[in-house]
Amino acid sequence: MSETIDRAIAAIAGPQHGVVTHLQLLDLGLTERMIWYRLKIGRLQRLHRGVYAVGHRPVSPHAHAIAAVLACGPGAVLSHSSAATLWAITKHWSPRHEVTTRSGRARHRLRVHRSRTLTPRDRTVHFAIPVTSPARTLLDNTNGLTDRELTRAISELRHTRYLSLADLDELLDRHPPSRATNRLREQITHPERPPTRSGFEDDFLPFAERYGLPKPEINTRVAGHEADVLFRAHKLVVELDGWEFHSGRNEFEHDRDRDADLLAAGIATLRVTRERLDHTPDREADRLHTILARRAPNADEPPAA
Repeated sequence: MSETIDRAIAAIAGPQHGVVTHLQLLDLGLTERMIWYRLKIGRLQRLHRGVYAVGHRPVSPHAHAIAAVLACGPGAVLSHSSAATLWAITKHWSPRHEVTTRSGRARHRLRVHRSRTLTPRDRTVHFAIPVTSPARTLLDNTNGLTDRELTRAISELRHTRYLSLADLDELLDRHPPSRATNRLREQITHPERPPTRSGFEDDFLPFAERYGLPKPEINTRVAGHEADVLFRAHKLVVELDGWEFHSGRNEFEHDRDRDADLLAAGIATLRVTRERLDHTPDREADRLHTILARRAPNADEPPAA
């Protein structure tokens, strides 16, 4: 009988990162004494009031995150800084998980937010954890992010297809103007701008605008390859090179092979480094203007040296 019950407990805990609630155990038919006995012998480990890990204390951050949500009752979702970490907007988990619920009491070691504006569109599940949607997570964290961090977060979420600009637009339509909504609104004023893959790409777009360069395409395919930046009419690809993107010989060889394919298709490649863009932007812009002028459609061929 005990083995049957333990298998039933494990079946519930498995999809919940090894965590169960007191109510779930009661629903399985366990009595208070049976739950107490399993706590005493270590088959259950108390994480929060009414929330237990099965078998051993969890080491996974996801287990602690779902335990925090379950501790706050039905309808609760991971939110704010904790949701930002789950969606990879930030890298590190806060010592106190943050949870939002419509009506909940304060919980020891948790930060509980109460919100009556949380709608079904603001709720989702990620890694089997109830959590605020990417759009709502951005809204809750906007004021704690720099402009650069906010731009990067939106691009990363769009690149992974967790977020669309339409999602943000719909969210903002439901909330009154505030510092956070105004900052998010500024981020979607260029709907035609594709998501970028790095902070370097984020910086190249305003660099091009500031120096009056033609509007480039970002992360687009040409001649069978993906280009960081493409000036299509000028048949010029700009690759944004950084040490972090070249981890070995294979990457080095791939880049040179791609350059050769593009050149065979009549497309030149210019490699721009972070160092040059940051420290000599005037010189970089002048050189790009010169190259683009010489490669402009119908431009005269420069004289041979």
